[in-house]
Amino acid sequence: MSSEKQRKELDDRARKGETVVPGGTGGKSYEAQQHLAQGRSRGGQTRKDQLETEGYQEMGRKGGLSTGANQIATTDERDKIAEKLDVDESTG
Repeated sequence: MSSEKQRKELDDRARKGETVVPGGTGGKSYEAQQHLAQGRSRGGQTRKDQLETEGYQEMGRKGGLSTGANQIATTDERDKIAEKLDVDESTG
């Protein structure tokens, strides 16, 4: 199958609402899904670069702790994370 034919087939499937590119959810064409996937990947990388690796990891840990999905950390560990992130948890 030629590359052009594959592209047309993927574009047709995307127009029918199918996700044909990982991360391209919501795109109405093959090209749109590619752009969405690239933007999402780049946005996540930019956020990681802005917060640096340590801040990015702490942000993820804090999210897990606040949702109750991961209650492994002790109270002291949660307090240290909240302090580093300067989170106001007084309104609850």
